[in-house]
Formats: sequence, structure tokens, C-alpha cells
Amino acid sequence: MLIQQILLKIFTTFQNERTLSAAFHLLKGKRSGQTIQDVGLFQLHPFFGLLPKLTRGQFDEQVDLLFAKNYILIEENGYYHMTEIGIKQASEVLLFHFDGWHYRGNEHVFFARLSLVLQSLSHQAAGIKSFIAIEKDEDVQRFVREFLVGNQFQQQSLQMKVYLEMERSLEKIQVDEQVKTIIVYRLSGFQEPGLTWQQMAFGFHRQEMDIQLMYVSGLHLWLNGILDDAQSYPYLYQLAQGIRVDLMLTSSANETAKLYSKGHSLEQISAIRRLKLNTIEDHIVELAMNDRKFDIQPFINIEDQQLIINASEDYQTKKLKVLREIIPHVSYFQLRLALAKGANH
Repeated sequence: MLIQQILLKIFTTFQNERTLSAAFHLLKGKRSGQTIQDVGLFQLHPFFGLLPKLTRGQFDEQVDLLFAKNYILIEENGYYHMTEIGIKQASEVLLFHFDGWHYRGNEHVFFARLSLVLQSLSHQAAGIKSFIAIEKDEDVQRFVREFLVGNQFQQQSLQMKVYLEMERSLEKIQVDEQVKTIIVYRLSGFQEPGLTWQQMAFGFHRQEMDIQLMYVSGLHLWLNGILDDAQSYPYLYQLAQGIRVDLMLTSSANETAKLYSKGHSLEQISAIRRLKLNTIEDHIVELAMNDRKFDIQPFINIEDQQLIINASEDYQTKKLKVLREIIPHVSYFQLRLALAKGANH
């Protein structure tokens, strides 16, 4: 099952150095400093924010299944250990591609826009002027109204143009045909409601969560194809505007980065933003992790950086407490900075 494969890959990558909860926060796309740092340190960008609506109950259910299969051993403190059979299972190639870090759940906004456009155009073609919108989000509705008016939908040729772009762009992406079918089956038109997750899970003989993940994988690949070829898909490209996130920082970290670039010290930034110094340090670590050109030498010299990287490799650990015992003269902030920069090279 796909969700279990993904969890095993995350658990194995964490090297037993994070709790089960860390994987939950990763899949949810939690914007905390710790989760963002975990993404960078362990290079888990593909899986970030894949299931923003995942509940703790659903997550625990999958973990229990992994435990029942003897893939993991769970400790009372929330930590776990991978078994040999679990590690072997995790090494299997994942058949689906994900780009969670760059989309962070926004793929659903793209699909909501597309769904409402198709619903609107199909009702227009049937001569129906009034209908209940499938998408309730006001931002999506406003975007779609502007799209339709801007592309002169009254001329009634827009529907066929969008359909042709969809057909050509979906044909191009290299993904299992089942995935394309799932995407299309989710769409609604005049007197043709999209299928529910439950209906598709029954039809494809898969778990609902696996169907959702296959759908997300397909959207990521489809969006990449659309955004890389605006000339071939001008209408879909419009619908995809603002969906891909190329800013690697959380908005709060970005504000700190702006102040730091103006020459303010961390203490000054803490005072200006009325945030704890620890929070500002989190932002600097995030900046070091995501900006290859960011210089951390004002905070830690090259010799100590190398000591930390060597210790992490020699002891096969990214646990700050362990590394601090090995190199007691460096601070936790310096440890995190060195590991962040090390992961970025």
C-alpha cells in the first residue's frame, strides 16, 4: 500500500532519530521550524504536505498496521525502531513521483479552479445559466469568474480549447494510466458529478488514502508539465498561476531574512519583530538550509563546521544532544546551522 511505503521511507530516512509524530507533521505540511528543518536535514522535500487533511487517528492506524507487519517496533516515548524486514521493504522503489515541497497542498487549489471552470462551461453548453457551484471557496470563485470573462467564454469555444489542452498535457506526463483516470473521474460537469474517494477506492480496489496520494502525484507531474510549457497550454497555465511555491522560506522566516540582509543583528531582529531569539535563530537555520549562498561564518567558524559534519558522519547521527556531548564547546544553534548548511551541499 502506497501510504505505508511512504511512511517506511520517511521512518528509515529519519534513522530512528525522530518520533513518529515527526512523520505526521511532515505529511501534514506543518510550518514549524522543526518540521521545516527536518525536511532539509533529511532531504524529505517530496513528502512535505502530501496529506494536509490527515488526522492523527488515520496516521496512527497506518502506523499500527506497520507494527502488525513487524516493519517497525514502537517505544513508549513515541520513538520507534526499524526492523530488518522494514528496512528491506522501505528500500523498494516508490512507483509514484511527488513534489510536495514546491506545491504544499496548492495542487488542490489548481484542481478546484479547473473543476469550476469545466462545470461552468459545461452548463453554458447545455444552456443552463444558473447552477450550484461545486467549489465554495470565494477566492476560487473569484479567480474563475475573472478567467472566464478574460477568455471571452461567451463565444463558446473556450470549453473545447480547455479540453484539448487537458488531453494533450495529460497524454504527455509519464504516469500510470490509473492516475490519469483518477484525476479525470474527480471532475464534474453538467449532470455528471465527480466520483468520491470512496467510490474510486472501491472501483480500483485500493485504500482511499492511496487513491488520494496517486491523485496528488498525478497533479504534481501534470502541473510541472503545464508550468514548463506555457505556450502549449495557455489556458491551463493561467489556472496554475500562483500554485507552485518557489520561495523556500516560511513567510515569517522571509521577514527575518529581509531584516538580516539590511545588517540587523539577531538580537535587533528579535526586538524589532517582538519574537523570541530562539525563533529568529530558527529562521536563520531555515535560511541556511535553503539558500546555498548564505554565509554562516558570522555565527560559526569553518573549523567548527567541519568538526560537526565529521562527527555527524562518524557517529551516523543528526541528534543535537549526542553531537553536543561530542563537541561541547559549540551551541545548539551552531550545531543546527552546520547541519543545515551541510545538507545544502
